Amino acid sequence: MSSNEKRLAGEAALRYVEDGMIVGVGTGSTVAYFIDALADIKDRIQGVVSSSEQSTAQLARHGIPVLDLNATGPLALYVDGADECDPQRCLIKGGGAALTREKIVAEASAKFVCIIDSGKCVDVLGKFPLPIEVIPMARSLVGREVVKLGGQPVWRDGVVTDNGNWVIDVHGWRIADPVGLERQLNQIPGIVTVGLFARRRADVVLVGDRVL
Repeated sequence: MSSNEKRLAGEAALRYVEDGMIVGVGTGSTVAYFIDALADIKDRIQGVVSSSEQSTAQLARHGIPVLDLNATGPLALYVDGADECDPQRCLIKGGGAALTREKIVAEASAKFVCIIDSGKCVDVLGKFPLPIEVIPMARSLVGREVVKLGGQPVWRDGVVTDNGNWVIDVHGWRIADPVGLERQLNQIPGIVTVGLFARRRADVVLVGDRVL
């Protein structure tokens, strides 16, 4: 059921793609279905801005032009998945360690369409550990600060992001105020990006082929 919902969500996101667009493309298993579907209409778009090397490789296999965000300027549309989504469309993202580039492309886009399966829907964020991308030398510092906030940090050992940084996954949080926690964590030196997409949350969430 999950893979079918992911495929339906990826295909349903095509309804937001307009002729001549440059589309922001996220990362992950659900986005992979979107990229496959996008390949069928690649001649209708100018190209895409990719959030990860993984997605860039899949796009290249389909012959879809990958463009530099610095050259494109603002985007009309960003399509990406999530690890968790609450009823206010706030998200936890970063299970695939692409959270920084994903957050940059989301910020640059007028509309953020999030594509998920029903297993990603939660009442309160936090059951999925919150990823935090950190500068390597700050791993322990950030971990200590997270403990002060009641979290249980676990270093995702062996994982290096596309930006050359490390990831800490924070367990044990029930995130009732995603905007506030995102703001608070962003003040800790050494944190590059927090996997909370709350201040810039999704505009539309597709669960399979239905709008949340």
